[in-house]
Order: sequence, then C-alpha cells, then structure tokens
Amino acid sequence: MRCIEIERKALLEFKEGLTDPSSQLSSWVGKDCCRWKGVGCSKWTGHVVKLDLRSQGDSGFAILGGEISPSLLDLKFLNYLDPSMNNFQEIPIPKFMGSLEKLRYLNLSRASFAGMVPLHLGNLSNLHYLDLSNYPGSCWVSDLNWLSGLSSLRYLNLGGVNLTKATSWLQAVNKLSSLSELHFSNYGLHDFPHSLSNLNFTSLWILDLSSNEFNSSIPEWLFNTSTLVEIDLSLNNLIGTIKDVAWKNLCNLRSLDLSTNALNGDIGKLLGGLTGCSNSSLEELLLFYNEFSGQLPNSLGHFKNLISLIIYANLISGPIPSSVGSMLLSKELDLSFNKMNGSIPESVGKLTELTKLHLDQNSWKGLLSQNLFQGFTKLEEFSISSLDKKFVFDVRHEWVPPFNLQSIQIFDCSLGPLFPAWLRTQEELSSTTLKNVSISDTIPDWLLKLSPQLNLLDLSHNQIRGVEKLVSLDLPNNHLSGKISSHWEDLQIVTNIDLSENNLSGDIPGSMCSSPKLDVLKLNSNTLTGELSSSLQNCTSLSSLDLGDNRFFGNIPEWIGGSALSISELCMRANMFSGKIPERLCRLSHLHVLDLAHNNLSGSIPPCLGNLTSLISSPPQPSGSFYSTPQKPSGNFYPPPQMDLILKGKQLRYTKTLVLVNIIDLSSNNLSGKIPEELTNLSTLGTLNLSQNHLTGNIPEKIGDLQRLETLDLSSNHLSGQIPTSMSSITLLSHLNLSYNKLSGPIPTANQFQTFNDPSIYEGNPELCGPPLLVACHSPNNGDVEDKDDKDEDETEDKLDKLWLYLSIGLGFIVGFWTVLGSLVIKESWRHAYFRFLDKVKDWHFMIIAINMGRMRRVMKMNRS
Repeated sequence: MRCIEIERKALLEFKEGLTDPSSQLSSWVGKDCCRWKGVGCSKWTGHVVKLDLRSQGDSGFAILGGEISPSLLDLKFLNYLDPSMNNFQEIPIPKFMGSLEKLRYLNLSRASFAGMVPLHLGNLSNLHYLDLSNYPGSCWVSDLNWLSGLSSLRYLNLGGVNLTKATSWLQAVNKLSSLSELHFSNYGLHDFPHSLSNLNFTSLWILDLSSNEFNSSIPEWLFNTSTLVEIDLSLNNLIGTIKDVAWKNLCNLRSLDLSTNALNGDIGKLLGGLTGCSNSSLEELLLFYNEFSGQLPNSLGHFKNLISLIIYANLISGPIPSSVGSMLLSKELDLSFNKMNGSIPESVGKLTELTKLHLDQNSWKGLLSQNLFQGFTKLEEFSISSLDKKFVFDVRHEWVPPFNLQSIQIFDCSLGPLFPAWLRTQEELSSTTLKNVSISDTIPDWLLKLSPQLNLLDLSHNQIRGVEKLVSLDLPNNHLSGKISSHWEDLQIVTNIDLSENNLSGDIPGSMCSSPKLDVLKLNSNTLTGELSSSLQNCTSLSSLDLGDNRFFGNIPEWIGGSALSISELCMRANMFSGKIPERLCRLSHLHVLDLAHNNLSGSIPPCLGNLTSLISSPPQPSGSFYSTPQKPSGNFYPPPQMDLILKGKQLRYTKTLVLVNIIDLSSNNLSGKIPEELTNLSTLGTLNLSQNHLTGNIPEKIGDLQRLETLDLSSNHLSGQIPTSMSSITLLSHLNLSYNKLSGPIPTANQFQTFNDPSIYEGNPELCGPPLLVACHSPNNGDVEDKDDKDEDETEDKLDKLWLYLSIGLGFIVGFWTVLGSLVIKESWRHAYFRFLDKVKDWHFMIIAINMGRMRRVMKMNRS
C-alpha cells in the first residue's frame, strides 16, 4: 500500500528541518513515501511505522543535522524511531517526543543532543527500547522518577548521561520489572546503594555500571540477582574483598568484568567461589588492573567454557597450574604484569583455540620449546618476557611455526645470537618487538619487506649491526587504532608517511616532522581531533598534505602558507575548522589542489587566491621526491601520492594523475560576500566548487576566462543577476550547477550550454527563463528584463493618469467659480437680478417655516384639550 498523504507531508516537513550534506535523504521524492530510504510502512494500513535514519559512517559530512520537526507527531502509528549516530550539534532532545505514544523503540544515541533529558519521555508507556547514550556529560537528568512511566521497558541505556543528580537511581530502576538490559556507564554515579528492599530485577540479564565513580565495595544485593548473565563494573573505584561464597547464586553468569578497580583479596578464593556452580557457564573473566594476590588455583580447570581469562596487572604469584590445559575453549589468556614464576607448563599447549597469549612481565624460568606451539594454529598475538632474564626461548633456527602472528613481543630473555629466521614466515605482522634478547646479528634484507602492515619494529638493546633506515611508511586502509606514536625522532630520512583510512584517534604529534625530507603526509579518513600543532610547521618540505575526513577544529594555521611553502596539494575537507581562510595560502606558488570543503569556515573568499601561480599557468614540478626523480637506493619502491577528491559530483581517487588535477573546493562552509573577480585569473583551473555557502552578488563577468574549467558548482548560495554570456565560451565545461540562487534573465544557449539539458541545475531561480526550463523568455534578447520594463512603464502611465485627473478637477473648480463670480462683478444688471433671486428664495423659506410652525401649535393645543 502507498503511504498516507498527511504522513508524506509530515516527513517532508521533517526533512526540511534537517541538514543533509551528503544527500542521505535524496530518495525522499515522489508520492510513495513507503519507498523512501529509512521509512517503513505497515503492509496492511500503509501508515508509517518505522523511521530509521541511523548514520552508517563516521565521516563528518555524511551525517544528518539540523532540527527535529514536531511534524513527526502526525505519524500517529510510528513505533520505531532511530536518528542515532548523527550530529544535531547539541540541540535539546525535543519534548514532543514524549507524545509519540505508539513508540516501542527510541534510539537517540551518539546523535550529539545536549541539555536536560525531558521528563516527558516518561509518557511512553509502550516503549521497549530506550537508548540515550551520548558523549559523556552532554546530556543530564534532574532525577529518574520519570522512568516509572515506562512500564514496558526492556532495554535502557543512559551511558554518558550525567547522573550526578539522580541520587535514587537504583530505586527508580527497580520499578521496571520487565527490564532485561541496564547500561548506566560513563558518567556521574557516586552512590552504589548496599541495601535494596523488594528486589525486582527478576528479568535482568545484563548490568553495565562501568566508568562511574563508586567508592565502595560491591553490594550484597547484586549477588542475589540470579538472572544475571553479564556484569560490568569496570573502571570504578570499587574496593574491598569479595567473599568466595558470594557467587553461588550467579550460576547463569557468562561475563564478569571487574577490571580497573582497587579490589583485593586472594585470587584463588575468588576463582574457587566462581566454580561453586556444578556446571559453570562463565565465558569471560576480566580482572585486570586490581590488587588481587595469591596463586592461581587448580580449580581453574573447572572453567570448561571459559573463552577469555584476562588478569594482567595484579599481584598474582606462583606458577601456572597445569589444570589450565582443561580450558579447551580459551581464545585469550593474559597473565602479564604480575609476579608469577616457575616454568611454562606443557599443558598450555593444549589450548589450541588460543588467538592471544600474553605472559610478559613476570619472572619465568626454564625453557620454552617449539613443541608447546605446535597446536597453536590460530595464534595471532604472543608476548613473553622474564624480569630475571632466566628464561630461554628454545626453538631451532629453521623452525616453521604453525601460526601467522599479527603481533609478537619477546624481550628480556634469551633468543639469539642469530636473528630468528622463522620470523620470515610471519607475513601479517603489524607489531614486532625483539628487545634485549641477545641478538648479535645483522638485520636481514627480508625484515623490512616482511609485512605491508608493519607499523612497529623494536629491536632495541641488542647487538644488531647494519640497520637500514626507513624512507617510506605506507600503512593505509588497515585497522590501526589508538593514538599516533610520538616517537618519530629516529626517522630522519623518511619522505612519505601514509596512515590514511584507519581508526587512529587523538592529535598529531609534533615529532612527525622530525624528518627534514618529509614530502607526503596523509592522515585522512581517521578520527583524529584537536587543533593542528604548531610543531607541524617544521614540515618545511611538504608537497602533499591530506588531513581530510577527521575531527580537527580551530583555525587553519598560518604556518601552512608560511614555513610550508612547497605544498602543492592541500586537503582539509570534512573537519570542523572555523574562522577565515588565511590569506597566507595565497603564497603557496605550487598549490594546484585546495580542498577545504565541509567545514565551518566563514568570512569572504580571499581575492588573492586568484594569484596562485600554478593555477594561472602550467605549474613547474615541485622539488619533492614524488615529482622529481632523485637518486634512491636500489630495490625500494616509492608509491606516488594519492588523494580522494570530489569531481563532477563523484568521489574519485587520483594517484599518478594527481599532478594534473587543478581544483578549488570551498563548498559547504559559511563563506559570505562576493565571488572575487580575481578568481577568473586562474586560467588552468579545472574544478571550482563554491556551493552551499552564503555568497552574494553577481557571477563574475570574466568567468569565461577560465577556459580549462570542467566543473563549476555555485549552487545553494544567494547569487543574483544574469548568467554571464562569457560562460558559453568555456568549451570544456561538462558539469554545471547553478541551482538555488537568485539568478534572473535568459539562460545562454551557445556552445556547451546546448548540452546542459537537465533543468535541475537551474531550479530554485524563479526569474531564470529559457531552455531547458519551461519558462519562456518574452524576447530572445531581453527576456524577463522586458517584462519588468513593461511593468514599470504601465505603473508610470497609471501615475500620470491620476495626476491629470486631479489637475482637471482643480482647474474645473477654479474656472467654474470665477466664471460665475466674475460675471456678477462685471455685469451690474446680472448682479441685481441674482441678489433679487436670493431674496425671493430667502422669503419663500421663511414663509414655509412660518406655516409649519403655525400647524404645529394648533396640533399641540388640540392634544392638551
């Protein structure tokens, strides 16, 4: 069934309030809204029941924003609403959402709402799922009493919501008898009540109270919640000892996370208590960063279903019990950073499902033979070390391991003296540490070619000879995460660093510019943030800088046009830069790619951009290593720089041909003022995109001088005047968009304009006329201008007609008045006759009045008698 008309209009009104820079809602056209992306309708009634606008990516310009229109209230049967993972720029959660009474699912997570959570949400009695999790502290609640109205709620997530004022949070949640998942993480809970009368958590499966500020022991009531399957109390200030009998009621428990607290006690008693159930279902046990002591018990072997045992950074001592070999399903075992000792039991080799084995920072002794590893076909991460350096990694030089590691860390033990040849088989390594392992050999040629994913190589504290220095570091499109290392000082001859398309976060360390030869720096498509460090101005040899698709903010630094004068490609699109475009960019004589689109830049476009030398004439090749051909060591491959650019409305990746691309893209900012006439000096410019700004004035008359222009997008501004006829002389122009401005007059029809048959490129300009629009011009030459002139002429004629009318009336009165009065003054006989006539009229009126008065007196006398 097709959707209801009133609901279609409500959706369109809702869309009007949104910002949609990447056209996520471009399908929202036509009559049948049930076919629109993200809209779900009932197949029986046609009513809209679902609105799923969850963003699928982290790109700053690929998500929705703006305002949430109350037109959603017209969707009377809406039961599913999800605008999560968007950016509504800290607007409050609309109160009217509490009136969407049919809602069963509401997800506002990570959508950048801010302010107080409206109490009106407590009216949603049909709600099963509520997720308001956000960045910590952006939203807050005054209390949680409104939760009592959500009688059907099964899932509740207030992660990141400031709950410091919610002193009775436990009592409020205890009223939700149907609740199966509770997530109160990441902000503000101080009070962890130890008593709770009438415990009502009969359906609770998952309890997440991580990352709060509890400063107490774990309350007893928690251990009486027998339905619990997952408990996460990590990253708090929990203290004290847990009784070994506390766990006897939690036989359904599969995941227990008590990490990063200050809990203490005997690890043996804790694990013994967890094995109290006849058939332990525990799959994940995370106890790292606490103060547990004692030895691992033999009862460890009772955890038949345990997949992850992570207890690093405690005070655990003694050996690994041989019963560990009974945990046959284990995939992750981490005992590092403890005080354990003894030898590694052979039973560890039975854990053939292991993917991660971390035993470093203990005091192991004895030998670790290659036989122990024979069953580790799935191993991806391995680390081991001995604080006493009494441990020998005993494998043959020609050994071929059964695994293919991603990370290996062996240090403070004996591995040398030869460089381990078996490492050559590990072709997927991203991190390699062989530190202080008594190697006294040369680094083999194959090591630096071992893995394209290698980003960490630590061979320190050995006696290695013949170290080759890294010249190019290319690790794009991997799964690198975390912050960028700050240790770049040793890379003194690196020319190319490419860490793009990863999950890197944090800021850019200033030490990345330690190499005076750094030519290409690509950090685009990550989640890097912060203001650009002034230390980056030491990158004086940069020719290509790509920081696009991140979360940088602040002003574009002046040093980009100061010390870094060799830049030829500058991409900073899709960030949160603000302020004006610095005029120092105009000093970049080699610049031929300038992409600052999708930021918050304001002010006017600097006219001096029209002086960019490389866009006025064919640019000379920069001196950077990727454009010239300096002598390089033989056998090394240096990839050309690559960059993703939006050309002709499509994202294209340029590599070898990047040097031939000439583009200025300032779209989707807050730029204002006129388009500088000076930009028409850029005779080699191929793409000019100034769309979605606040530009005013006319399109420059000399725009036809841009003879190499292939793409011109000036849409969604406030430009006025006519389309310059000189544009028709740009014979290479193949992509044009002038929509949504205030342009007027006829559309040129010569040359390339004959190929622009799509009327949408002109829509939103009501005063434009001529093909391909359906609005005809009245004259081939004058068009709408003639209409305007005719209208002005008619108005002028109307004004003249009124003027003559008023003059005629005035002149007529004057002529008539003096004609009569003048005749009486000049002609004496007429004057006497006229005054006699007036006397007769006067006498006649007196007589009439006297007769009527006499009649009235007679009538009055008769009435008295």
